[in-house]
Amino acid sequence: MGSQGGRDEEEEALPLFQRQQAKGRVAYRVFASTIFVGICLIWIHRFLYIPIVGEGGRWVWVGMFMAELCFSFFWVCTQSLRWNLTLLYPFKHSLSLRYEDKLPGIDIFVCTADPIIEPPTLVINTILSAMSYNYPSEKLAVYLSDDGGSDLTFYALLEASHFAKYWIPFCKKNDIEPMSPEAYFAHNSNVQDITYAQEWSVVKNLYEEMKERIESTMERGNISKEIRVKHRGFSEWNCNVTKKDHQSIVQIVLDGRDETAVDNNGYRLPTLVYVAREKRPQYPHHFKAGAMNALIRVASEISNGPIILNLDCDMYVNDSDAIREALCFFMDEEKGHEIAYVELVGMCGYDSAFYLGTGCFHRRESLCGKNYSEDNKLRLDIKDAKKNDKRTVNELEEASKIVASCSYEKDTQWGKEMGLVYGCPVEDNITGLKIQCRGWKSVYYCPNKEAFLGVAPNTLEVALIQHRRWAEGFFQIFLSKYCPFIYGHGKIKLGAQMGYCANLLWAPMSLPTLYYVIVPPLCLLHGIPLFPQASSQWFLPYAYVFISKNAYSIVETWVCGGTIKAWWNSQRMWVIRRTTAYFLAFIDTAIKQLRLSQITFAITPKVVTDDVLKRYEKEVMEFGSSTTEVTIIATLAMLNLLSFVGAIMKRIIASEIDFNTTEMLIPQMGIRLKELYAVLLLALLSSPQAVFGIRFVIDREECFSHDVKYEGDTVHVSFVVIKADSSWHYTNDGVDLVVKGPNGDQIQDIRDKISDKFEFMAHQRGVHSFCFTNKSPYHETIDFDVHVGHFSYYDEHAKDEHFKPLLDQIWKLEEALYNIQFEQHWLEAQTERQAIVNEAMGRRAIHKAFYESAALIVASILQVYLLRRLFERKLGMSRV
Repeated sequence: MGSQGGRDEEEEALPLFQRQQAKGRVAYRVFASTIFVGICLIWIHRFLYIPIVGEGGRWVWVGMFMAELCFSFFWVCTQSLRWNLTLLYPFKHSLSLRYEDKLPGIDIFVCTADPIIEPPTLVINTILSAMSYNYPSEKLAVYLSDDGGSDLTFYALLEASHFAKYWIPFCKKNDIEPMSPEAYFAHNSNVQDITYAQEWSVVKNLYEEMKERIESTMERGNISKEIRVKHRGFSEWNCNVTKKDHQSIVQIVLDGRDETAVDNNGYRLPTLVYVAREKRPQYPHHFKAGAMNALIRVASEISNGPIILNLDCDMYVNDSDAIREALCFFMDEEKGHEIAYVELVGMCGYDSAFYLGTGCFHRRESLCGKNYSEDNKLRLDIKDAKKNDKRTVNELEEASKIVASCSYEKDTQWGKEMGLVYGCPVEDNITGLKIQCRGWKSVYYCPNKEAFLGVAPNTLEVALIQHRRWAEGFFQIFLSKYCPFIYGHGKIKLGAQMGYCANLLWAPMSLPTLYYVIVPPLCLLHGIPLFPQASSQWFLPYAYVFISKNAYSIVETWVCGGTIKAWWNSQRMWVIRRTTAYFLAFIDTAIKQLRLSQITFAITPKVVTDDVLKRYEKEVMEFGSSTTEVTIIATLAMLNLLSFVGAIMKRIIASEIDFNTTEMLIPQMGIRLKELYAVLLLALLSSPQAVFGIRFVIDREECFSHDVKYEGDTVHVSFVVIKADSSWHYTNDGVDLVVKGPNGDQIQDIRDKISDKFEFMAHQRGVHSFCFTNKSPYHETIDFDVHVGHFSYYDEHAKDEHFKPLLDQIWKLEEALYNIQFEQHWLEAQTERQAIVNEAMGRRAIHKAFYESAALIVASILQVYLLRRLFERKLGMSRV
């Protein structure tokens, strides 16, 4: 006895959960530090090598620098999610030993809004899974909030309440997981045990019959009279009830207090309640936040469980012990009183888990606005007063209708300091922040088995709609008084503030991403270098950051059970979301900040077709119908593809020009390629005259002179107008060039030429003048080249018959070599001019597109404003 008592005391002294630092945390910090060093080196390179004023690509380079600064700040914010990673381990066995008879009541909230977009068969699968937890049924209460106020949803709930009498004992007897009938029967079709197979077949047939009845009713679109007379609750619906205008409807379908409400094995069933809060056109309903707050008040009248679990209607329970594991955190004697909520879907760090709106266990007091205090440790094992509530079902329903009315929240703190916060599409995130700033802590628990599974967006269109709504709401929080750096200053840790901003900055991060997606391809096409060459030492930090970050991402995906294909799709989605959904969310937020529109809430459809589901399971991306987002994706893809192909074609063409020029000139020299080195050596020994080349800026007129030493020499002249000092206009008028001999006689007169190349024979030796005239109103840069063909040794040995043949060949070789040099110089000048022209044209095109877009946006805003003034009513969509 003494030994057993000692073990019990030792067991009671142990905590109900354990916190451990994640393995490899030090190694990751070292790795992240090296990436940060690489980022700093990239900053240094960008700063040191900014093109000088007037040099091409200066502002593009500055834009790249600014974009990389934004990426760096965002990367630092994301590191807060990994820098202090901790793992939590609950001890549910110890919980059962200590508190099995004192377990608190659990209120489970499920929200739906539209029976078409969110089919009732999907909703009741979530309801049935929540009712089947491995938890005392008399302490469970499940509430369905139907914001569509549909009698079809109510009918489906009635059918589920009848089927629950078979499904709940079947689950608990056979340890069924997942507890959603649809998911379980779809993945467990091969049953070996004969006894179990018979029971399995009976329950499956009952489910299929129920499902068929619900779907046939949905196809008819109304409830038959035979069904209506079977339950008094249908009397709430009449011809005046619509989804946006109806009274409060509260129906207790199963009363957990009723001893006759039992399953087929004689065990009590959980409480099951249908709630459709009152809606009137003149009252704002605040979307999901309003529905959740109404559920909190209704549940306080009926069951008033100290712990609240909220689920989306498309998320079913996958782990039957999830409630017990969550209670280990709330009921721990040492730390449990500090915890406001336990999030099973999300991220965590620095005692701050993000409330992401579903799969979250809440302490009722913290959700209702109570501040944390060390002096007031809340205990969950105290018997609830509602358990002995002697009110009848009708009395409870009437009391609940009052708290679910539109006018109940008037002049109260609901939506401000109590319940979920109003005024933002992501009310869950801002609510979690407010709870933490009131002194509470929160934890993210990642169980070995997924606690909840559900329907994720499996087409690109639906995924982008969802992310657009999230990004818009997140950015609104960042711009509001609830910005974590402002509202959370001194209340939560800096790491938690940065972790919040990793989500809140989705929308503005679309701008540097779009810059990186659009500008580098255009610069590649126009030959503007933005990154160091591979032979440069500055190439190393760029390569290290890129390779290391992607390598870590691949490893992280693999550790989490993903594949390389899944990782590649996630990278594609990362770019697609930022350039479409997040960018449009940024624009929407800007419009709302200007008070030109109101908050909207788009419900993502939960209906999935078989062919779409098959492609999703094969990790094939489904684009869906043509939308604005798809148009943006296609435009950016074509821009990058055409820029890449165009750059390659320009490179090929330039290579062909160089090759053809060489092949054309070398045969004129009378030598073969293998003799080229000997020719070059001979040319160096012959000491010929150098080429005279100069680049200058002309305002009105510039003259140059060149001394031709010998009569009869051939003078080669070329010039190219490289660029004009004008940002917005580039002329084709060119310049004038007049060439005069030593006596002033005119040799050449060229008018309005951008470039030219010619040669003439000097009839007399002496100084020749070359005068350029610029008739344009701005300065122009000209590349000017003069070459005189003459071989000095030829005159000294011209009469020597033995040397003459050899010197003739040397002279021809010399002339051919300098023709190559002259030709190459002229081609380089032409290429440089063309690059500058292309850059100017590209810059003008970008500017034009920017100003046209700005004008379109301004016109759209003005149009919306005028329409608002014209009709004198507010615009914006409303959720049902």
